[in-house]
Amino acid sequence: MFARLLQPDRRDFTSLDEREILSLAIAAEEEDGAIYAEIAVRLANLYPATAKVFEGMAAEEDNHRRRLLDRYVEKFGPRLVPIRREHVRGFIERKPIWLMQAMSLEAVRQLAYEMESAASHFYIEAAARTTDVATRKLLGDLAVEERQHADLAGRLESEALGPEERAAETSEEHRQFLLTYVQPGLAGLMDGSVSTLAPVFAAAFATGNTWSTFLVGMAAAVGAGISMGFTEAAADDGKLTGRGSPLTRGIVTGVMTALGGLGHALPYLIPHFWTATGVAAAVVVVELWAIAFIQNRYMHTPFWRAVLQVVLGGSLVFAAGILIGNA
Repeated sequence: MFARLLQPDRRDFTSLDEREILSLAIAAEEEDGAIYAEIAVRLANLYPATAKVFEGMAAEEDNHRRRLLDRYVEKFGPRLVPIRREHVRGFIERKPIWLMQAMSLEAVRQLAYEMESAASHFYIEAAARTTDVATRKLLGDLAVEERQHADLAGRLESEALGPEERAAETSEEHRQFLLTYVQPGLAGLMDGSVSTLAPVFAAAFATGNTWSTFLVGMAAAVGAGISMGFTEAAADDGKLTGRGSPLTRGIVTGVMTALGGLGHALPYLIPHFWTATGVAAAVVVVELWAIAFIQNRYMHTPFWRAVLQVVLGGSLVFAAGILIGNA
């Protein structure tokens, strides 16, 4: 009932006749095959072995389409009913692949599993609504084959991805993760944590007022986050460097910059000045050590070199803020 109210311009699946069901199945197989083919094209440069997996999936969908089309032409002639998923109430719609900027290997494999599972359920329901023996057999066979597509994907993957290919793709995905998320996030965290130290502690020691200090810290953190986010997004569109979506990198950088600055501003919500300052100083120590750890863990910077760079630089900025605030 609610589905009818929310989707008044769609037909119930139970109202479709055999001709419409076959036309819908043909359109669905065409769309699924196109999605798999597009995924294969997108993965071809970075993940050629996995691209072959999806090429194989696209070929399977095309085979299903041809079998359905042969049955349709045999029984109803050459003219299909112009019906698609979006015309049927309650039908699971596919995400528009052309809107997806970037997809990890796990994401595309999960998408394939969900598509195959939905297709299997569709064919089971379609077979139950068909009385023609030949059509019902075809739909039942396709339901079984769609359930087996996950196994097919596994076989195709095992054939296409040997130990060397798997290692190469894992390495490439890790590299892409570093370029798109870790590097921008680390740059933002470093900028937010270090650059806001001076204004926050200068305001603290100049005013002795925790609320004013918090406002200065909040303004510095948010302003730095916006500035760094736009700078990162505008600096590189990712097409030549392969660093991923500029929007993603900009958001990651901006958020991490703001968080880095807010870390030592939030303690000044504590009304007692020296308690707030002590907590803020402790937070600064944690922030700087966290940055050194991330550099060592993901960027393979020797730990003590990272500590020297980050902690020494942060300490100098911290000291500058206190000196200026006491001037």
